[in-house]
Parts: sequence; structure tokens; C-alpha cells
Amino acid sequence: MIFDNSSRREFLGSGLVLSATQTSRAQNSALTADQVIERIRQNIGVPWRAQTVDRIVLGDGSAPVKGVATTMMGTFDVVKRCVAAGLNLIVSHETPVYMHQDDVKPLENNATYLAKKEFCERNQAVVFHFHDHWHARRPDGIATGMVHELGWEKNADPENPGRFIFPGTPLARFATDMQKKLNARTMRVVGDPKMAVNRVNASWGYMSAVAMAARPEIEVLVVGETREWEVVEFIQDCIAAGQKKALIVVGHVLSEQAGMKPCAEWLRAFIKEVPVDFVRAPEPFWNPDNPIA
Repeated sequence: MIFDNSSRREFLGSGLVLSATQTSRAQNSALTADQVIERIRQNIGVPWRAQTVDRIVLGDGSAPVKGVATTMMGTFDVVKRCVAAGLNLIVSHETPVYMHQDDVKPLENNATYLAKKEFCERNQAVVFHFHDHWHARRPDGIATGMVHELGWEKNADPENPGRFIFPGTPLARFATDMQKKLNARTMRVVGDPKMAVNRVNASWGYMSAVAMAARPEIEVLVVGETREWEVVEFIQDCIAAGQKKALIVVGHVLSEQAGMKPCAEWLRAFIKEVPVDFVRAPEPFWNPDNPIA
């Protein structure tokens, strides 16, 4: 049999043109990162602030979105895992550039920042810092996820969403239960292990307000992180003064991590074109007696 190579080339050529046209149309009709963020603005349920950190920090808003990931912290490892999973729009609760206000000027020539930035550009990955408005929702998106993760819904004080009531559980057992539920390696506790836990106040993420810790109704304070020369020292002095006080320091990532799970569920309600998944950020610390990276 003799094949007409010229006809075959014409067929393949027209096929390639058609494929390119189809690809072009698909790209033109694809949902962009900017469009997803606009939908977030329209559906968040609170007025969008004029001054906010909620914006694209890495990548280009015109990039077509293949999939969306929600995460607590868009570390380089998390960004790489998201891209590998086909989730190139990363909705990160905390900044991916190390400073809350996303000021990258001090990092303009930093090799780590540049490697992360170039990776995003090369892979059309976009990292959207989504902090202020997720907290501003009522109920607070982070608090909702954390309370559910810990199973504290039944313990919530209806008059104060940040306060929880417990039936006199010993502090050591209470902290162990938290550690198991959050899968925490390096959670730290200040206080008498035998102290009965009745009233707990939670401040997810970072907290430096000694005035809050000083409120007499606060018995056990749960925080993500705090300075040791502020709240930690104050709680120690409260105990030395004979007061019934305790502090549980969970770690920033684990103290807000579960709050980005409901964020993924919320996004799925109005982002139907692409998959939306929650991607866990790893706890950064490990103990010397259990060196797990």
C-alpha cells in the first residue's frame, strides 16, 4: 500500500491547528485567579475593607485556575504540593512571604524568596493571602473550624463565642486530649497539671494582650503563640501569686489549621468549574526525643 505523505501532512497539520484552536478557546474561557477572588469578595458576607492584607501576594491574577487549595500557611513545601496536585490557586490564611503586611522589599534579592516567586511564575501558581475577611465573617471562619476539630461545640458559651465551659477536667488530661485531636507534636502548657479546668478562653493564632489574660474570669487561656516575656511570664506570676491560671500554647499553624477546612467547603458552593481541596500545612517543630521532619 502506498501512502500519500502530502495528504497525511495536511491532515496532521489541520489537526494541530484544531488542537491549538481548542486550547486557545479553553484558555480564553478558563476561570482566572482574579475572577475567583472577585467571587470571594462577592460571597464573603461582610464589606470588603479598603485596607487589608487579603490580596494576591505571589503569581499573576490573570493565570487560568486549574484547581483551588485552601491552606493555613502557603510555605514553599505546601505550594509545591498544591501545584503537583493540580491546585494552582492557593488560598493561604497566613502570608507566604514571611511578613504579615506582605512587604517584600527587604527580600528583593533574597534567594529563598526569589526561588519561591520564580516557582510560582513558572508554574502559573497564584497565592492569595486570605486573612482579614475570613476572620471577619460571623461566625469567624477560623474559630468555626477549630471548635469543630476539637469537638467543643457543646462546650461553647452562647454569650461569648471565645469561651468554653468544661466539667473540671484535670489540666494534664485536658491538654492531652487537645494534643491528640490536633495531632500536635510540640504543644506546651503552663500551670498545675492537676488543676481542674472549668473555664477556657481561646485566642487562635498570635496573642500578645496581657490585658486579656489578666481578666479574672479567664482560667485557662489557649493560644497559638505568644511572647514568653509577655503573656507567658504574666501567667507564671499569676500562679506564683496563688491564682488559678493556666496557659496552653498550641503553635500558630495548628491553632488555626482546621479553620481552613470549612473555607474549602465554603468555596465549593460558588466555585464549580474546578476542584477545591484543603491542603494541610505541616507543624514546623519537632521534639529532640522524636525527631520527625
